[in-house]
Parts: sequence; structure tokens; C-alpha cells
Amino acid sequence: MKRLFLTALLTSALSMAGAATAEEQAPVAIAIHGGAGTILKANLTPEQDQAYRDKLNEAVIAGYAVLKNGGSSTDAIIAAIEIMEASPLFNAGVGAVYTWEAEHELDASIMEGDTLNAGAVAGVKTIASPIAAARAVMDHSVHVMLSGEGAQAFAVEQGLAMVENSHFDTERRMRALEKVKARLLENDHASLIVDPATVDYKFGTVGAVALDANGNIAAGTSTGGMTAKRWGRVGDSPIIGAGTWADNSSCAVSATGHGEFFIRNHVAADICSRVKYQGVTIAEAGETVMQDVLLPMGGTGGVIIIDAEGNIAMPFNTEGMYRASVDVNGEVTVAIYKEN
Repeated sequence: MKRLFLTALLTSALSMAGAATAEEQAPVAIAIHGGAGTILKANLTPEQDQAYRDKLNEAVIAGYAVLKNGGSSTDAIIAAIEIMEASPLFNAGVGAVYTWEAEHELDASIMEGDTLNAGAVAGVKTIASPIAAARAVMDHSVHVMLSGEGAQAFAVEQGLAMVENSHFDTERRMRALEKVKARLLENDHASLIVDPATVDYKFGTVGAVALDANGNIAAGTSTGGMTAKRWGRVGDSPIIGAGTWADNSSCAVSATGHGEFFIRNHVAADICSRVKYQGVTIAEAGETVMQDVLLPMGGTGGVIIIDAEGNIAMPFNTEGMYRASVDVNGEVTVAIYKEN
């Protein structure tokens, strides 16, 4: 009897140890971006270069820590993006670009790959963390996207932090607005959102994709939009399927770039559909869409992609993309330019 009890006890202990080992071995991974565009090494001082790398590293490590502590891919995305939203280095939250009227209008979205549940906000001006608001829409409403004053009223009801629009002000973004408006007016293009021939745009949208220990992937994106945008313009970032997409059966994508092209080509969902129905890798699907679909049309930018095995791809068709990742082996990568 005593032997049977000891055997049962040992079997139970081994079973528990095996479960713990399996949990420890469950792959987790995360990738983030801080925007793509004409980002040349010659245009950044060594101090600026290091500042971007440090903040990208801080954000990706924060998200990875959530995953290693058993948090969900959604939790990890929020942790990483909120750090970038709070940094004046990126075009999201603090440091968001100005509209033509010298205000900030912010957009964000999030999507979970296991349920295909999603949430988004567009054109909000007083929500401290747009990505947190997008999650609140996903978790606590029957809707997918809320906009403007309605989204802000919902955020208040949810107890989210609210701020004055001036909270997002930065001097360098104001200088950028003045420069862009002057160029557009000089070239008789005041009514245009983008004129690549006269304006050197950088797309500072931030985003994250992650895989958690339960095998679920998710994606999130947050942005201030385009400098000098008018008439309540909304880009791809809050649009599910264009700037953000996640499906456990294929991949999760967050995009950054010239939103009009990403909307027209439903870029995020298209990449995952190619993975799902053509059986190609996320790297192949991403490169095809960025180089063969978008670029010939004049669409520039980049994407970060993760699949349910934790494979990561970060293709872009611009001079650079602020990006970082921690793969399933715990290896950290931080890069800015094509050559890293």
C-alpha cells in the first residue's frame, strides 16, 4: 500500500513537472515597429539613432516580459505600444503630427487571432492612450470602431485617462506642420493630403504583433496620421484588414505607411490570406505585397508579421523602418535602416 502511494505521488509529481516544462517551453515572441519612410543614417545624429534604438528596445522588452510572465498577446501589445505612445519620438500619442488646423487626431486598432475580435478608434483628440481605447471598444462594446466625440465619450465611461489635446504637442511636429503647409501652398496643393514630389513624409505609426504561451497571436496599431491632414482624414491604422489583422490560422500584421494605398489593397488581411490560402511563408507573403503590389502603385511603408509558430518577418519598401523583435529563442533585434 505504501509503495502504491509513493508511486502515485511520484507519478503526480512527474506529471506536474512535465506540465511546467511544457509551459516553460511554449514559444512566445513579439515584434514592434515605430514607422517607416525616408529614414537615412545620414539624417540621424548618433544621439538620435541611439534614442530610437533605446526606446524600441524598452518597448519590445516590456511586451516580451508580459509574455514570459504568462500574459496574453493582447496584454503584451498594449504594454509595448503604450510606451511608444508616451514617447515624442514617434507619431502616436505624445509626438503625434498636427492636422492642417494644428490639432491632433489619433487613430488605433487591435485584433485577437483566436476569436477574431477587434476594436478601433478614429479621430480622437483627448484620449491619452488610443490603443487602450481600441482595446476597450473590443472588450466592452458590441462595436468594432468608434470615432470622434462618441469614442471619447465611451472612453470616459470606461474610466480611461483623458487629456487636453495640447498634451500631444511637440515643437518638432509643429515645425514639420509649418514646413509642409508652406510647401503645399507654394505648389498650389493646399487641398492635397500628400504630394510626394514636394514633401518628404515619414510615417511614424507604431504597432506590435505578438504570440503568447497559449498559442494565440494578436496585432495592434496606433498613429497620429499624416502631417497636415484635413477634413477628418482617417488612414489605414484603425481599419481592420488594412492596417491591422490577426488570425491564428494564418498570421498577425501591423502596418505603417501611406494609408490610402494600404486601405485600397487591404494590406494586412491580404498578407494573411496569402499565407492561409497559398501556403506561403509570412516572409514571402509580406515581400510580395510590399514590393509587387504596393510599390508599383506608389504605396510606400512596411509591415511587421508573426505567425502561430512565432516566426517573424518585417518587410518594408522604404529607406528604413524603426523596428524591434524578440524571437522564440529570446534573441533581441533592434534595427532602423535597411542595413540595420
